[in-house]
Amino acid sequence: MTQSKPTLQSLQELLLEDMTDDLDPVWKALSDPTRRAVLDLLRPGAKTTTEIVEAFPAMTRHAVMKHIDALRAAGLINTREEGRRRINSLNVVPIRRIYERWMGPFSELWSSSLLRVKEDIENKKE
Repeated sequence: MTQSKPTLQSLQELLLEDMTDDLDPVWKALSDPTRRAVLDLLRPGAKTTTEIVEAFPAMTRHAVMKHIDALRAAGLINTREEGRRRINSLNVVPIRRIYERWMGPFSELWSSSLLRVKEDIENKKE
């Protein structure tokens, strides 16, 4: 049995499949400034849904709830019920995964580049 050569299209499809990861919903949720503001609001600690809604007086309750739902669907916030109240808290795991996937590998590159610039400047002073 002979094995067929991979085509350019099949290689591109494999590459695209590799590039698509499960963090896409997180990126999409983070792309909205209101959602980022909700996450900033939750950074110091958990808040009720009412507290979050009250922090955005220019928006309707329904609009804020849609943002909370999008953040929850992306796994960026956790919600638990206490009686009739819903308590929302920040889930930092997806943000940490983004950092490890996208920032970590580049930080070494940037730090080594900055060290070279520092060395160049110091050598020019001498």
